[in-house]
Amino acid sequence: MTRLLTYLATGIFWLAVAAFWAGGRSAPPPAEAPAAPALRAIALAEVARHAAPEDCWMAIGGKVYDITPYLPDHPSRPSIILPWCGREASEAYRTKTKGRPHSPEADRLLSAYLIGRLSD
Repeated sequence: MTRLLTYLATGIFWLAVAAFWAGGRSAPPPAEAPAAPALRAIALAEVARHAAPEDCWMAIGGKVYDITPYLPDHPSRPSIILPWCGREASEAYRTKTKGRPHSPEADRLLSAYLIGRLSD
């Protein structure tokens, strides 16, 4: 009797495995994620027109960010950031304070202020 139950349980197990495998193969492929909207192309000359504390854009790593709303929340004093408003600031961003890079958290925060990509 025990042997019969063992064979029966093993058979049911493998039938279930086969059913899950076959079900996964016949399922439609997952829908592709919608494409992110194309970023607006912004020339460095336009970035340069936003070089004030009340209107501060920066180009970092080929992307343009409007960091105006973040300036009051930045952990350092604004005088460190303000000279980079309206400019290409990739190197300054990568080597802040004593040559250390910004944290991954800073990178995540920066993405919230993305407004476009730097054009030629």
